[in-house]
Amino acid sequence: MNQFYKNLALWIIIAFILLALFSMLNQPVEAPKIVYSEFMEQVEKGEIKEVKIQGDKATGEYNQGGTFETYIPTEDPELLKLLREKGVRTVVEPPEKANWYMNVLISWFPLVLLLGIWIFFMRQMQAGGGKALSFGKSKARLVGDKKNQTTFKDVAGADEAK
Repeated sequence: MNQFYKNLALWIIIAFILLALFSMLNQPVEAPKIVYSEFMEQVEKGEIKEVKIQGDKATGEYNQGGTFETYIPTEDPELLKLLREKGVRTVVEPPEKANWYMNVLISWFPLVLLLGIWIFFMRQMQAGGGKALSFGKSKARLVGDKKNQTTFKDVAGADEAK
């Protein structure tokens, strides 16, 4: 394999690893999780200042400061009505989409890894007479062919043989 392609493959792997690490470390700090019934009790008591609803997940802020996170049932018609009655600022957004590059990395990385290992072994087998899977094979040659057998009679008297 050409040295350029080896270096290119190494840099691509390093870039994917750095991208994955950056994505994992760049996650926002998670708020403490509370159960839905506790969330509803706090709304009824007026302790909640703001709620942000994304799909089935709700994050929010207390009146005294601090944040929380909870999961809400999607079929609760009373929730928005109660939030409106208690004067809670409500923000509704569509669910977050996962990072496309992480989805591609997770779904294609095992296939690319197996393909790379397979190509590596195929190249190893071609170089050096199949040395990757050549264990147990004898490298002995058959003796008995009289192809190039030179005797003393053949070289007797020749000046080059001295």
